Parts: sequence; C-alpha cells; structure tokens
Amino acid sequence: MPDAAPARHVSVTLGGEVLDPSDLVLSVAVARGPEITAESILATVGGVAFSLEEVVDGTGVRRHVARDLPTGSLSISYAASVAGRAPVQGVRPIDPIEMTWPSRYCDSDRLANVARDQFNGLDGADLVVAVRDWVNQRLAYVSGSSRVLDGATEIFLASEGVCRDFAHLVIALLRARGVPARLVSVYAPGLSPMDFHAVVEACVDRQWWAVDATGLAPRASMLRIASGRDAADTAFMTVPRGSIRLDTMGVMAIADGTLPSDDWTALAQLG
Repeated sequence: MPDAAPARHVSVTLGGEVLDPSDLVLSVAVARGPEITAESILATVGGVAFSLEEVVDGTGVRRHVARDLPTGSLSISYAASVAGRAPVQGVRPIDPIEMTWPSRYCDSDRLANVARDQFNGLDGADLVVAVRDWVNQRLAYVSGSSRVLDGATEIFLASEGVCRDFAHLVIALLRARGVPARLVSVYAPGLSPMDFHAVVEACVDRQWWAVDATGLAPRASMLRIASGRDAADTAFMTVPRGSIRLDTMGVMAIADGTLPSDDWTALAQLG
C-alpha cells in the first residue's frame, strides 16, 4: 500500500430527544493514528452545551462520554479533516484469543458446519478472500432488511442484510475456521448511500487485513472509528442509563482527488 493518502473530511450530525435523565457514549471520532488537521465536537441539550469526556482504549478508539444529561432536545455534531495514513495497527497478544471466540452477533459456533463444508482445505489469505467472495454472492444488500438483534446465523438464513450483517457473517465464518477477525466501524468516502460503514479486519500472518464483502467503497480511503468483537462494541451511540430517542442522522465522508480502485481478490489494509 502506498504511503501517500489523500486528505479526507468527515462529519456527522445527530438529533433527537433525551426522554429521561441519561448517560451517553458516542463512538463517532476518528480513531488515533492518522494526522487530524482539524476537529470539532459539540453536543447540546435544549440548546445548552454539555461536557464530553474523551476515553481512549488500547487500540486508539476514542469514545466521548456524557453523564447526567437532562431531558430536552438533543443535538450532536462532529467534524474532522485528516491528512495521511494511520500506522498499521499491531496485533496484541490477546487478539488471536479474543477475536476467535463466538460473540453476541458473530455466533461462529452455530455456523461451524457451514464454514467447514464451504471452506475446508483453505487457510490464510486464500481463506479470507474465499469467505469474502462467498458472502458477497450469498447475501443481497437490502437497506432496512435486518433487525437490530439479528446475528450472523439469522443473516445467513435470511440471505440479505446491510453492511454490519455482511461483516458479522464474514467474521463468524472466519472465526469458525480459526482466523481471528473483528468488526471495524469506518467513515467510507465513496459509499452510497452515505452512512457509517462496517467492515472486517482479519488476522493473517500477524497482520490485520481489511475485508469488505459489500464492495461498496475502496478500503484504502476508509477511516477507522472503532473496532471490537462485533457491532455491540462499535455502535456510534449507546445509552447505558436512561432513554434517548434518535430522530435524525447525517453522515458525510469525502476524499480529495480521485478515489482509489480496489482489487477485492487481494488483501488490503485500511487507509
């Protein structure tokens, strides 16, 4: 992958209502790694700004936490401009263990027979590409087709879903064949319709490689937001206490210049 990368510009706006006194966790900021040349985040309830505490985990994921929000109209905005690429993330000692376990949305134990029947005899990069292509052909991308609680098995049976569903099925099949895999939420220039996007990183030869079974945006232009076992770890907004209704959301991600092409038969890393 070349060292140079175009400047990228991302933003998100969220609007809704705090129905009960609440705590809120946001995962919308670009993860640590690339050079962030400009950045802002603002959150208000009833037009009054409230403070956000930034919490960074061991992989560079930045979460913003608000506590004891009062009831009222909620507005959140985030914007950032990024220059260059993030350094390639290393594989932690816990990753080959934790990222092969079944998880809430990636029930690899239930899909073990499917993974064995479809991909027996494959390993390494050949296995990763084969799983990506199989899921790409197996599932239809249909906006709004899946439920919030659907995991990889439900998506396998339904044969349709959105980006997180494609990612969950890829992860479950890879884990069932012993390959550590995790879900990554990203900003994806070129994605249409524009939204947050979910892809997979699979560990091959002690490196993380990006896998996107939807094929909707080039991997080299994507910007990491959060990574984890599945969507439960990477949701853009969670409410640990209280009740918040989300009414509106707008996401933007663009890159300067022409977007790169992507060879889906080859391993690649996030930009």
